[in-house]
Amino acid sequence: MKKTISSISAVVTLATLFMMPMEAGAKEMTDEEVTFGRKAGNCLACHMIPGGNLPGNIGPPLLAMKARYPDKAVLKAQVYDATVRNPSSIMPPFGKHGILTDKQLNQVVNYIYSK
Repeated sequence: MKKTISSISAVVTLATLFMMPMEAGAKEMTDEEVTFGRKAGNCLACHMIPGGNLPGNIGPPLLAMKARYPDKAVLKAQVYDATVRNPSSIMPPFGKHGILTDKQLNQVVNYIYSK
């Protein structure tokens, strides 16, 4: 019985190690990669953004964001949870639901703010 428990413990430990992300060797994603990447922001699925290929047309084009959002914090709040300003929004609440980390959220905001 002890041997079985020990074996199960070893298997669980190894499985946990293999499922953990390789932090040390992981490449840091750029603002553009987070914004366009399908595993992160994936903004192009719904929006047209300058420099993006095959943009979506569900959401508004993300153009002239500095003019539309002079206060960058308001833009971040919009990406964090668009349903606050528009309860009918179909945009996922990227920050509220933890879809993006705070760092990734800032990267998306920085990228679209620069366009």
